[in-house]
Amino acid sequence: MEAYEAGRAGDVAVEAYEAGSAGGGGVEAYGAAVDGHGAWGRVGAEGRRFLRGRVRTLGTLALWSLLESAHTFLGGYAVARALDDGFLAARPGTGLGWLAVAGAGALLGGAALRGVFAGLADLVEPLRDGLVRRAVRQALEGAAADPARAARSGAVSRLTQQTEMARDSFAGLVLVARSFVFTAAGALAGMAALAPVLLLFVLPPLLLGTAGFLVTLRPMARVQRRALDNDEALAARAGELAAGLRDVIACGGGARAGSHLESLVAEQERLTGLLARWAAVRTVALGVAGRLPVVVLLLAAPWLLGRGLSAGALTAALTYLVQSLLPALDALMGALGAAGTRLLVVLDRFCPPRPTARWPERTPRTDPAPPSPGTAGVREPRPGALAGVPVPAAELRRVRFAYGPHAQPVVDGLDLALREGEHLAVVGPSGIGKSTLAALLAGILPPDRGTVLLAGAPAGHRPGRGPDPRRTLLPQQAYVFTGSVRENLGHLSPEPVPDERLEGALSALGVDGLVDRLGGPDAPVDPSRLSQGERQQLALAAAYLSPAPLLLLDEATCHLDAQAEERAERALARRPGTLVVVAHRISSAARADRVLVLDGTRAVLGTHADLPARSPLYRDLVGGWDGQG
Repeated sequence: MEAYEAGRAGDVAVEAYEAGSAGGGGVEAYGAAVDGHGAWGRVGAEGRRFLRGRVRTLGTLALWSLLESAHTFLGGYAVARALDDGFLAARPGTGLGWLAVAGAGALLGGAALRGVFAGLADLVEPLRDGLVRRAVRQALEGAAADPARAARSGAVSRLTQQTEMARDSFAGLVLVARSFVFTAAGALAGMAALAPVLLLFVLPPLLLGTAGFLVTLRPMARVQRRALDNDEALAARAGELAAGLRDVIACGGGARAGSHLESLVAEQERLTGLLARWAAVRTVALGVAGRLPVVVLLLAAPWLLGRGLSAGALTAALTYLVQSLLPALDALMGALGAAGTRLLVVLDRFCPPRPTARWPERTPRTDPAPPSPGTAGVREPRPGALAGVPVPAAELRRVRFAYGPHAQPVVDGLDLALREGEHLAVVGPSGIGKSTLAALLAGILPPDRGTVLLAGAPAGHRPGRGPDPRRTLLPQQAYVFTGSVRENLGHLSPEPVPDERLEGALSALGVDGLVDRLGGPDAPVDPSRLSQGERQQLALAAAYLSPAPLLLLDEATCHLDAQAEERAERALARRPGTLVVVAHRISSAARADRVLVLDGTRAVLGTHADLPARSPLYRDLVGGWDGQG
């Protein structure tokens, strides 16, 4: 039963998610916000503000990086001089001297790198500290607004994993971006000093490939963000199904359960394909920027040497490209493509909430009207045997519930008292909150505000204590598992059901004919071979045999014909305890002691006879009923 209840809770959540998606909310709206200039604009503005406050630190990094430019400059220039003025001119001492200069330049680069790391800490640690403070502030604000949801939020992840991820990604980006800028400056300055004509062959492909790579950043980040959002939604849905996988398989509901995942999987496949295509474009850009200059220079070597370019200058240009520019460019593109996108995604989660990103909203409501006589906010004494019961079988006190912190409430300020032995029908349009009300009464959904009581005690799950024996909830999709008929009929009863009582239940509900066709109480049951109506008949018989004093039917007879539904409801109403029926037909309301009408603005409680005069919605529902179904 716990597995079933967990599955039902997941279904309620998924219904809210799907309703939000249909209305443009949820993950789609969030992705749309990022698809615009949302993430880039928010993170860019925050980043500029952060860097403007650390000009001195940036200046220190730049000064140390100039030494790295000098190291790069000497690395190629000394090679050219060693060849042209030394070894090729038959002066090996001069050549060795210039190589010693190149070695000194390497030592200079090592000292520069040490200074860069010291300055980097002054830039990176304040970022991490600021993100930690923001994560704590967001957690406190969320706890003040909604303590229950704050406990389930990502505050802990932001405070630990995501802040460290942002710190490491930012440090890596600063290192490689700084290295590329100053390495490129030193290399290009060296080529200009040796022979300016070299820049004509190196700069065009270098700039073209770099520009092509930069063009891919924004669309690839958008696709990657949508892929992350979709992956989170897919993982959440898969987790919900995994919790009730055994029951899904037992009920033969694999195809239906998996259908919810198909659109998410298809979207993930599409986004993965887009990422692969953008990665291909990025690889081409990297090849143009990093490899094409070498190819062009080698192809132009005979022409350049024939017009006076020295062998040392050509060798130095190739040294600049192969040993300095290409490694720096590879590191930059790799970091921007991986750490850069990751940093954008993480930092965007620390930015203020996106106004266009909404949680799924249900049916619009207006502010609840004050309770009037006969509404659900009034506890009228019941005539006859139902009057004067001191402890209600179930009670809602000023209950409010919404699917998400920004969603319109589905139930708002609802008061309702159900007396022992009462038969209540709940009616209203699809999506108005009838199933939500049943889940609240069963304790599967905790209210945002207010109290839900069963037999005077709080409703809700009881960790480690098994299913709540005070109530039984039957959903629209009947729970039937692989096993014997007897096992399916008695799984809600803590003790074995005697044959006499089992036969009496089957006869009262009219299910004895179905059990005979299956082969008797000890015959095996294959859920996949049963129709929806047959499954509901077995589930109703199991509920009849349950000792729970509160029975909740959430359209649990929708696959039965009108005659079978009437027989089942009358039998369940005669059963000891309280019956709540989320009505599929208005005839169910006509059989109930009282009817609760949910119309999106207020809940109206009364009898089938007096409600048409007080509820326009109920009057319309009764007006469309032919008295037979």
